[in-house]
Amino acid sequence: MVEKLIINGGKPLRGEVTISGAKNAAVAILPATLLADGVSVIENLPFIDDVMSLKNMLNFIGAKAEMRDKGTMVIDPRGLNTYKADNDMVSRMRASYYLLGVLLGKFGKAEVSLPGGCNIGARPIDQHIKGLEAMGASIKIEHGILKGYCKELKGTEVYLDVVSVGATINIMLAAVLAKGQTTIVNAAKEPHIVDVANFLNCMGASVKGAGTDVIRIQGQTKLHGCEYSLIPDQIEAGTIMIAAAATKGDVTIRNIIPVHLEATSAKLIEMGVEVTDFADTLRIKSNRRLKATTVKTFPYPGFPTDLQQPITSLLSTAEGTSVVIENIFEERFKHVYELARMGADITIDNRVAVIEGVKRLTGATVRASDLRAGAALIVAGLMAEGTTTISGVKHIDRGYEKIEEKLISLGADITRVKEENEDEDDY
Repeated sequence: MVEKLIINGGKPLRGEVTISGAKNAAVAILPATLLADGVSVIENLPFIDDVMSLKNMLNFIGAKAEMRDKGTMVIDPRGLNTYKADNDMVSRMRASYYLLGVLLGKFGKAEVSLPGGCNIGARPIDQHIKGLEAMGASIKIEHGILKGYCKELKGTEVYLDVVSVGATINIMLAAVLAKGQTTIVNAAKEPHIVDVANFLNCMGASVKGAGTDVIRIQGQTKLHGCEYSLIPDQIEAGTIMIAAAATKGDVTIRNIIPVHLEATSAKLIEMGVEVTDFADTLRIKSNRRLKATTVKTFPYPGFPTDLQQPITSLLSTAEGTSVVIENIFEERFKHVYELARMGADITIDNRVAVIEGVKRLTGATVRASDLRAGAALIVAGLMAEGTTTISGVKHIDRGYEKIEEKLISLGADITRVKEENEDEDDY
């Protein structure tokens, strides 16, 4: 059974929408609950495939994870009975590597399937391994499985050669139960890293400096369960902001932290979008053709790589020549070939996309190759003339909670359909 999204474009988005909890925080905090000796309750979870896969994974390795009600999961790690997380459900998720730091911290041993997730280029785990080995672990890869062992994790200073969100979080997870102090230098500063640190501290850890490039973790002998509510998802919010601008809409976005969206807001304002922010709300308003600009992706607080693909769709009809430079992942322009089917004029040279703005896009049959490429195609479909059919919806469902329902509430004409006996790779 293949699911597709069918979008009849050209309709301005108008109204109010509430943003879900942060995907990137959820996929780190749920494994982190295993570090505690008691029950944790995690609130404001997005109802997405990655979260449900993690729930199943936690149950598979002996913990008890269950949904209490919408957006709330209760995790009891006291039944955790194995250091092995090497099944297929683990290998399908990029965030599975967080289990390496968690299980090493908990048991001193870990076997975790190498992670999968979106195919957007190399996302090496060498910085993860470097940090864990500096703390005393021995890490090797055998038959697609990461295997780690240590007699005792010991605090040390870890200098990351490149800013890595995953490595920063993984080292934090291992360090909270290690002996002594661990210092992470050149740490990533994304909002969900701060959220993970706040959660660990809620469990009794001592993590200081999250949100700066130096994080210090004082190891504890044990952690306790707690109740914690996730921050809102800045990437979902940014995607809705871009979609509102793309459709010449007027949308109020609720349950956000405006400072997390400053880079996105600044770029939209530069293009001619009216952006008004309040305490936990943004209003996006646009009623004219936007201006071309240059976008360069950087680690936070720079423009996020996860919004590069959606904003490329927006820039495809901006007046003039835009340039998008992808500094994080080398294969994050696969959506461009699909946008070309819709009439976009984009040239790719390595990590640089040059976009000659066309007056309009037209609907076409396209396929999402990864999560954020799917978001880009939704934006393109909403702004295009005619009907757009998007396959590869499974990628979109990994990171956006009921995206079509939220867009429909804003006036979009979008339908999810199921089709049998069809190859999703065929157009």
